[in-house]
Amino acid sequence: MSLSNLKAKAFKNPDVKAAYDELSDEFSLIQTLISMRESSGLTQGEIAKRMGTKAPNVSRLESGRANPSLKTLMNYAQACGFKLDFSFKHA
Repeated sequence: MSLSNLKAKAFKNPDVKAAYDELSDEFSLIQTLISMRESSGLTQGEIAKRMGTKAPNVSRLESGRANPSLKTLMNYAQACGFKLDFSFKHA
């Protein structure tokens, strides 16, 4: 079964869909981080070196298993050649 089929089947359960939707902001942040790194053409190890940390820390950040500080996010963006930019939307 493909991932998209599995998700479609799981989302038929309203509780699963609600839990997934609650995490959408986190998933969006993770995808943004990965996209920044990929567009910079750098590996996790290269980003880690630029940040003054180790590759497993970057891996945890990109997998959502970390609770990064604002400073960490700013350092990550800078290491990828980006600048962190915030915007706000009404919920």
